[in-house]
Amino acid sequence: MTTPDQYASVRYIVDDVGAAVGFYTTHLGFVLKAGAGPAFAEVVRGPLRLLLSGPASSGARATPEGATVAGRNRIHLVVDDLDAEIGRLRDAGLSLPGDVVDGPGGRQILLTDPAGNLVELFQPAHRPDAP
Repeated sequence: MTTPDQYASVRYIVDDVGAAVGFYTTHLGFVLKAGAGPAFAEVVRGPLRLLLSGPASSGARATPEGATVAGRNRIHLVVDDLDAEIGRLRDAGLSLPGDVVDGPGGRQILLTDPAGNLVELFQPAHRPDAP
């Protein structure tokens, strides 16, 4: 059994916990591990534990008054085939607001969850000298 200290945890403040759970489990391969009604849910993908805190949660209540907009920080999910992921997500009706960005380390695109939090999908560059 995996314990919470074996995960890297990130908390996202969301407007609708149910919509966020649906987004992460349906489209990004997360698994629902725990839920507490409309206030909170915990979803997991590999070593990432994503805490989804709704307006009534203690996590949201601890957030400063002026910090009500999703920020530029984001979770970073590595994918094998970025183009296939983009096609799959668009086929599911999701909007990806930007274009693919190519860099020396790989390719990436951003999407937003239902609350406006950013998610980065990243395909590493193929490196012939890598093991």
